[in-house]
Amino acid sequence: MMMNLFSIFDPTSSMMNFSLNWVSTILGILFLPQTFWLIMPRINFIFKKIFFSIHQELKVLMGNNAFKGTTLIFISLFFFIMMNNSLGLFPYIFTSTSHLTMTLTLALPLWLSINLYGWINNMNHMFSHLVPQNTPTILMPFMVLIETISNLIRAITLSVRLTANMIAGHLLLTLLSSTGILMSTSMTFFLILIQILLLLLESAVSIIQAYVFMVLSTLYSSEVN
Repeated sequence: MMMNLFSIFDPTSSMMNFSLNWVSTILGILFLPQTFWLIMPRINFIFKKIFFSIHQELKVLMGNNAFKGTTLIFISLFFFIMMNNSLGLFPYIFTSTSHLTMTLTLALPLWLSINLYGWINNMNHMFSHLVPQNTPTILMPFMVLIETISNLIRAITLSVRLTANMIAGHLLLTLLSSTGILMSTSMTFFLILIQILLLLLESAVSIIQAYVFMVLSTLYSSEVN
């Protein structure tokens, strides 16, 4: 009987018949307390450097009309997604960001709150976004329809983009590793080298996808101001 490839994203980790799959989502919190009682100047310096670099970039994207502290929401979102993406690369750890249940839970409330705030407080501004500048009059109805659909599916595209990228890399690693038992010794070493390179690529993808999710969410929020 052929096993479903997507079953690798649903490990049966359990304790006393209690599923522990989604517990890995908050696994990164266990690493936080050590910063309060261990002296790690280098790690703290790197963390603060990344934090302030992202903060300065988001301030530029959001403009001068953003509320103070708004960047903290998106920076927290970035670190949370990056943590879950990175932890999913370890063996026997559930990759929560490879499921639409997780990614849509992050994207949908954020998109909904941004749009509710925009339509309640800046309705004229939101209507003006439906028709780009210098649009011919005959094309205006079509542009309104296209922009409306584009706005409605933003939460879906955010979540699907993150999920698809996480699934693609993990499936590729699984497909290559499943052929290892059929290869000769020399080809096995070559396969291990390819797997290591793919693992490095996936490590970069886990950071890049978290960054893309954060930047797009920031750009969507900047449109309502």
